[in-house]
Amino acid sequence: MIVREYEEDEITVNRFPLMLMGGLIVISLALTSAVSLGVFERQAVPSEVREASGTQATATRSLLFFDEADGTVRVEDAGTGEIVGSFGPGTGGFVRSTLRSLVYQRRVHGFGREVPFELIEWNNGMLTLLDPTTQETVELHSFGEGNRTTFANFLKTGAQ
Repeated sequence: MIVREYEEDEITVNRFPLMLMGGLIVISLALTSAVSLGVFERQAVPSEVREASGTQATATRSLLFFDEADGTVRVEDAGTGEIVGSFGPGTGGFVRSTLRSLVYQRRVHGFGREVPFELIEWNNGMLTLLDPTTQETVELHSFGEGNRTTFANFLKTGAQ
């Protein structure tokens, strides 16, 4: 059996990929700093755009979401207790994932489920789900018409 001994300096790393990675890091930091310093404009914040354009709420509904023992998600009007939606196991994936992210933020901030979520339709056709406890929002129109429609249906029955 032949055993080859390696010298310590025989292990080499090609410098070109390292230089590319370093360049990518430098460019990322430069662009981030440029946005922070105001060289580039930040993306629009929906609440600020609505305020600047005078957009008004046309419909609002307070909603409570419940996880049932069988895996069903039940959606109720917080004021009347009317069931406005129900999603059995394997359905309502967008509703489930949207609520999971908002409920996670509530837990992080130490809030419970006592305060209902606010579903707001604006006069420009946009739809927002707001958590009044954390002020987190989800702009529902950003996720496609089908997902927006799922939440818009919660406003239809007995909308305030």
